[in-house]
Amino acid sequence: MAHRAHRWTRLTRPRGPAAVLTAAGLLALGPGAPGASAAETPRVDLRVLVVDNGDSSVGAITDRLRSTGVPYTTVDLTDPGRPAVTEAFLSDTVNGRPRARYQGVVLPNEAPFGAGSAEQAALEAYERTYGIPQVDAYTWAHPGVGLDHTDEGGWAGSLDGREATVTEAGRAGPFGYLEGAFTFEDNSPATLESYGYVARPRAGFTSYVDSPVPGGQGRGSLVGEYRHDGRRELVVTFAYNQHQQQFRMLARGIVEWLTQGVHLGRSRNHFAVHVDDVFAPDSRWDTERNCTPGDFDCAGGDGEGTAPIRMTADDARYAAQWQRERGFTLDMVYNAGSGEQWKSEHGGTDALTAQLLADKGQYRWINHTYTHPYLGCVQDTSTVPWSCAKNADGSVKWMGRAQIAAQIRDNHDWAVNKGLPVDRTELVTGEHSGLKTLPQQPTDNPNLAGALADNGVRWIASDNSRESGQRAVGAAVTVPRHPMNVYYNVSTEAEMTDEYNWIYTSRADGGSGVCETDPTSTCLPGPLDPATGYDTHIAPQEARTALGHVLSGDPRPHYVHQSNLAEDRILYPVLDKVLADYAALFAADTPLENLPQKAIGTELQRRAAWQTALDNNRVTAYRIGDTVTVTAPSGTHVPITAPEGTRKQLLLGTAAFGTPYAGGRSAWTAPELLQSAVTLELP
Repeated sequence: MAHRAHRWTRLTRPRGPAAVLTAAGLLALGPGAPGASAAETPRVDLRVLVVDNGDSSVGAITDRLRSTGVPYTTVDLTDPGRPAVTEAFLSDTVNGRPRARYQGVVLPNEAPFGAGSAEQAALEAYERTYGIPQVDAYTWAHPGVGLDHTDEGGWAGSLDGREATVTEAGRAGPFGYLEGAFTFEDNSPATLESYGYVARPRAGFTSYVDSPVPGGQGRGSLVGEYRHDGRRELVVTFAYNQHQQQFRMLARGIVEWLTQGVHLGRSRNHFAVHVDDVFAPDSRWDTERNCTPGDFDCAGGDGEGTAPIRMTADDARYAAQWQRERGFTLDMVYNAGSGEQWKSEHGGTDALTAQLLADKGQYRWINHTYTHPYLGCVQDTSTVPWSCAKNADGSVKWMGRAQIAAQIRDNHDWAVNKGLPVDRTELVTGEHSGLKTLPQQPTDNPNLAGALADNGVRWIASDNSRESGQRAVGAAVTVPRHPMNVYYNVSTEAEMTDEYNWIYTSRADGGSGVCETDPTSTCLPGPLDPATGYDTHIAPQEARTALGHVLSGDPRPHYVHQSNLAEDRILYPVLDKVLADYAALFAADTPLENLPQKAIGTELQRRAAWQTALDNNRVTAYRIGDTVTVTAPSGTHVPITAPEGTRKQLLLGTAAFGTPYAGGRSAWTAPELLQSAVTLELP
């Protein structure tokens, strides 16, 4: 018989509950609170208590709370100076009204302070008094959490690659946003990634996620609710970390159960794809030289005689058709001047541009500058790697403000003349140039901010692999983008696999050996087959990475290049897998949100401002009965999630709150005119 949870901390690469949480199922507040009269309803602050022992499961839930904007307080069990969990720590009174300081409690297991200890007793009394739910982040199967031991018809072991299912109760409750069945990740057959206990429920236990017991002995719970002794626990019996797909799928339901569908914070699943260099040709990878002819670091290759990669009219028709069939819109990041130059060099006609313009209303369009020049320092390519050219006085030679401004203006004006639906506030510079580029250019081009202002640019793309945070560039703000590992200089599966092998195989296997010297990289066990490597390894891995961003609630767009829509059209298998896998996992009321660049920038900006307000303790939020009140610094948008039927108090009357998602409603909101707080009336 197993007597303790198997601890697992290794990081791996990685319809809605509120709809069914009616007034009867929400926080049971009322008489019984210390000092309360029979008619007095306690105040419950919208904040979560996290008791942390350092396990990855607690860290994963904490990461989810922070990333979605849910306030929390951490008690670190490894800190000898931590506060004691007592009645006074958990509750008090405000203006004579009893207050519960925390709406939910996250514990590493069911009794982290020790069964029968004073702290454990105080916590359990608090939960009973105020109806506060408790999440046991990871524990073993035993009667103390409402489960049989695993040697009583259950099982314990590796869950890697095993199927799990959201039960009927789970779909009717906190996990209704999921379709049902899913599979635990198994990224490395040689490595244990998820250990768990599959066990039969006892009286008072409702299973929300279960899995077959090996050997044909029925099914057992992995996630479920245990009601006992006037308390409610969400019992999780498998190990996980914040990067694993199974946790990212279930994280929303864990938080919704913990907060009973009413909390600060907001979560949507986002996916946007920017296609750079539209209208322009891209250079092609040379499988013999193992470099890209035309690039200054490709010895012996000037690019002459090498056919560049450029979409055709057929490729454009296919892109439009693919969008219609998938219900997904691509962002076309265009270089009009490069297209005009191509046309002048090819008889004055360009079927690709004609086709894309014919379908212009089917895409979103983003300015990528007229001819895609490098907008930072003037590059000295006489050495490898390049360096910034210098003036006679030793200062850095920069591209001028007028030149940068003209590149932005001319590209925008071309689009307006062609009737493209382009937003002048959005910009992607070529190679994200103009922004700092380490190590050669450690600062932004000082002329960039002025050129952006000259053209009304508010949102400028940056490379998330270089700068994951959002920052100001003059009056503009960056929008970090995820680079997809589908290269700009390839258009066939064979080319892609060849370059991938060059980067990710050892010198002994014919690769560059970079994977051996770069501490952030690992080598493939051997070269991929050029005929099958893309379909069997590269595309699935890129899809999994992108889906991981989606499931983590990351709104940042992904970017690729027009070359990936040409010839073999290698981007589509990646996107198709992301979309298909998402549809198989999530219910129809939890769709992917495909936002334009400025909306993504606004989302990131609001998240940062909200986190700053939380970090500075400038947010007050609580619930008394069916009324939620939130105050925050002036000008700060407040993220709130609540059940269907919630209404927002206006100066006169009320209005429906938020927009629907995952069975509940949520929004970034702020006080109405002449109000100092956001007030919601729950159904």
